[in-house]
Amino acid sequence: MAKHHEALIYVMVLASASDRNMTDAEMRAIGEIVQFLPVFEGFDTDSIPKVAGACAKLLQDADGLDKAFAFIKKGLPPKLRETAYAIACDVVAADVRASQEELRLLEMVRDQLEIDRLVAAAIERGSRARHLRV
Repeated sequence: MAKHHEALIYVMVLASASDRNMTDAEMRAIGEIVQFLPVFEGFDTDSIPKVAGACAKLLQDADGLDKAFAFIKKGLPPKLRETAYAIACDVVAADVRASQEELRLLEMVRDQLEIDRLVAAAIERGSRARHLRV
């Protein structure tokens, strides 16, 4: 399993767990992202629960969030940082409304991955547009 796959799943788990409520919509979004995005080509979708569980376990540590970000930064090549932010936004948008905790987590992801503010705003707007409901 490629480290970038694991790092991307960690980002999505962080986004989903940030409000301490991993919803069915968020879990479905994670599954669809892994199944359909080209960056996950060659990844065994049956491994999602194992990787997500490892991230959730890590987050139980007192400094788990820092460790998770260190894992993400180590596993992600720079060219996938915007992709990581985009999929985090998509997971948050899956519930239609973003909580304050989720928005704070997205800010942390943006800062940790050094995503330019204008680029982040464009990614966020695209995510919002994809997840609108009538």
